[in-house]
Amino acid sequence: MKKVTVYCGSKKGNHAIYESAVRALAQEMILRGLGLVYGAGHVGLMGIIADEMLAGGMEVLGVIPQKLVDREVAHHGCTELIVVETMRDRKWLMAERGDGFIAMPGGIGTLEELFEIMTLNQLHYIQKPLALYNVHGYYDKLIDFLRHAEKEGFLYPEQEEMLIISDDPADILDQMAAYQARRPADW
Repeated sequence: MKKVTVYCGSKKGNHAIYESAVRALAQEMILRGLGLVYGAGHVGLMGIIADEMLAGGMEVLGVIPQKLVDREVAHHGCTELIVVETMRDRKWLMAERGDGFIAMPGGIGTLEELFEIMTLNQLHYIQKPLALYNVHGYYDKLIDFLRHAEKEGFLYPEQEEMLIISDDPADILDQMAAYQARRPADW
């Protein structure tokens, strides 16, 4: 694994622990020599992780639609900044360029990216590790919902088993490094 795609909020959230957690993840990635792929924002948790990685001398690949560049949220300090036409283009390029994925706390966009990667893994378009960085129990209710969906017969058990869940960035990256792609259940 050389580059990790990190999905996270364009806001910082209401608790300082989110900012501390994104800095801790960046520091762990720097220790391991991992580059960052992310949504190219200079705001919120996105801006913090990019700045930490850049300060640590690591490669930062940002992917952003022109519409967001026009709204002045692009981080122009990225090692490489790719401007695309649509959000769909952004998500696909981020999925393609990363060797694994971490979803930090974030809003609707982060959730959309998380579920898209889960779907791409399920349908065998990609076979890459995906983790929830469950800072401050942020994803607890989502995890409960996924278990409920499985119990109700809408998710295969393998889908949850393929999802790495932890509140420790070192543990997440260890599990991602040890990830073995396996074929999820078919219909």
